[in-house]
Amino acid sequence: MRTHLRHSLAVMLLCCGAAEAHHSIAGMYDEGHPVTLDGSVLEFHFINPHPFVLLQVKDSSGREQTWKLELDNRGELVDVGMSATTLKPGDRLTVTGGPAWKQANAMYVRRMQRADGFRYEQVGFSPKVSGPR
Repeated sequence: MRTHLRHSLAVMLLCCGAAEAHHSIAGMYDEGHPVTLDGSVLEFHFINPHPFVLLQVKDSSGREQTWKLELDNRGELVDVGMSATTLKPGDRLTVTGGPAWKQANAMYVRRMQRADGFRYEQVGFSPKVSGPR
């Protein structure tokens, strides 16, 4: 019985650690107070588990800032036609999303639009993409 209890406890600890490793969007980002940014892509990292964009924006006083913009998981982005070449340095974007609770200049993207008509939108739990890729 004691061995069975120790084994069960060990399995629970392993499972809980794995579950905590993948973060909750609501736990990391303030979805209740969306922010909209206009800027230029510095870098697009099409990596697992979540691709991200480094976006150069100007604040209200004209100073440049770099924002890290997290997207949905890479697998779902591939399924809707995105790739490592979808966003390029210099692309102008308008982005809306929830700012990070604890990290400055970071957000989870809900909507993203490029001047040529490309549009990304997080619809429920899945991304939707339209326009040129």
